[in-house]
Amino acid sequence: MTLNRGDKRRGSTPFAAQQHLHRRSMPVDERDLRPLPPDELSGLMRCTSYSPGGAHRQSWASDSSDSVISSGSDSDGSLYKVILLGEHGVGKTSLARIFGGVEDCADAEEAGNTYDRSIIVDGEEASLVVFDIWEQDDSQWLQNHCMKMGDAYIIVYSVTDKVSFEKASELRIQLRRARQTEDIPIILVGNKSDLVRSREVSVDEGRACAVVFDCKFIETSAALHHNVQDLFEGIVRQIRLRKDSKEDNARRMANTKRRESISKKAKRFLGRIVAKNNKKMAFKAKSKSCHDLSVL
Repeated sequence: MTLNRGDKRRGSTPFAAQQHLHRRSMPVDERDLRPLPPDELSGLMRCTSYSPGGAHRQSWASDSSDSVISSGSDSDGSLYKVILLGEHGVGKTSLARIFGGVEDCADAEEAGNTYDRSIIVDGEEASLVVFDIWEQDDSQWLQNHCMKMGDAYIIVYSVTDKVSFEKASELRIQLRRARQTEDIPIILVGNKSDLVRSREVSVDEGRACAVVFDCKFIETSAALHHNVQDLFEGIVRQIRLRKDSKEDNARRMANTKRRESISKKAKRFLGRIVAKNNKKMAFKAKSKSCHDLSVL
């Protein structure tokens, strides 16, 4: 893969195909973080190619076939900034590197902390720029900008660390204050779900927290790659539900429902009926729906 400065076309391949990684170096000044017009953003998003040496384990992600990424060339504007938040050691970087496809590479430490990829979700292409910069230099200025720059947020805690779970709740409150009038997609992520014997935060606690703070919830294991694909596909769906037209989302929902089994459709229908007549069941239904990253 080479840097092509003249051609800003972009392409993608299906999720399962292994491609090369695009990465950008970390933001270094306010220019990288403030909203920019398309002509300026196209220059900012120019990136170099990174190709891990040799073959490595097949990735679930796909990326752009060109090495110049420009929101200005996207007719549908589907370039989304996703910010990873959370305490140190909860697995933010591991999740980002899995998304970027570099976690198994010998030079993964040099891969930077901002990853961009074009992925196919529900048959449509979307481009994500994932920022793992929350702890960069422990800068309060940078953290304040992180709260304002994202199109979506992934708040990560470790299920083996109760303190990190409490910090995740605090971060959700900070986001609410920073983006009071905006409906920003947020997914609360309990990472390290494979460490069963060390667990300090139950699934029910994570789910209840998501219900209280009105966000989505999923547990992952970066070590086993469990639910990591679902996480990043889910953040795309949550963004689309808020940004795209009702017609587009209705079409996607119809396609999803066509793939459901009859028993699953019946169970979902009965659940809605019961929830209407019982507040306790309504809360329980909402608690379950926070796992469904394909609905609001």
